[in-house]
Amino acid sequence: MMDSSFSRRQFTGQSLGTLLGFALLDTLFQTDALAADIKPVTSKWLADVNELAQDLKDAKLEQIVWQEKIEELFKQVDLPDLLQLIDFERLTANLKYLDRGALSLGFRFGDASDVPSKLAFGRQIFALKEGRSVVPHGHRNMATAFLILGGELRGRHYDRLADEPRHYLIKPTIDRQFEPGECSTISDFKDNVHWFQATSATAFILNIHVLGVNPAEKEATGRLYLDPEGEKLADGTIRAARLTFQEATRRFG
Repeated sequence: MMDSSFSRRQFTGQSLGTLLGFALLDTLFQTDALAADIKPVTSKWLADVNELAQDLKDAKLEQIVWQEKIEELFKQVDLPDLLQLIDFERLTANLKYLDRGALSLGFRFGDASDVPSKLAFGRQIFALKEGRSVVPHGHRNMATAFLILGGELRGRHYDRLADEPRHYLIKPTIDRQFEPGECSTISDFKDNVHWFQATSATAFILNIHVLGVNPAEKEATGRLYLDPEGEKLADGTIRAARLTFQEATRRFG
């Protein structure tokens, strides 16, 4: 069991090598994986994350405000304790990484007093091997947050400025390395397109997502796949061709 008294820096420096050797089961939804002895501060943190998600769904928060607040919360998380909450170590074995793209894994949070029985957000863990990507895509009518659980990734974000029949107009906003404990967010109004590529032997990303954040939206909630390496325009924007999931995975996965 991890020593949850470690600071985030200590954990990253001393335990990341072990963490990157862990594997994740793709059948976590079928298991009863519950972690014990969770710090109250982390279960309270999860309850706060859930409250923000519910406020967003109830239109009590604007999407950009949700991004600001959820990033504040994600920056406060005790990473070793969160890994214990999802029983990360015990639930890792013999993972078969995808040759293209990211493996999406379901999981359950552990039993803790402050964890709501019904969460207002969806969740998954992306597992990647070096060079593989969460392929570039935008979102429609959803807000998401990402927390790096292990490894390192190059993260690129873009604002989606306009939709054309066969393209999206996007503008780069973020391009940097992400390390364990770091986070980013997406909404329909800010940093709406993203692309994460593993730069270490393996990498793991926690994703939470809130769907249907705009009830007035007539088009289906979902992902919008595109080519961020498209035509570069004089004003710094990019005309990114629309892609299917298969095309995006083949080209960028």
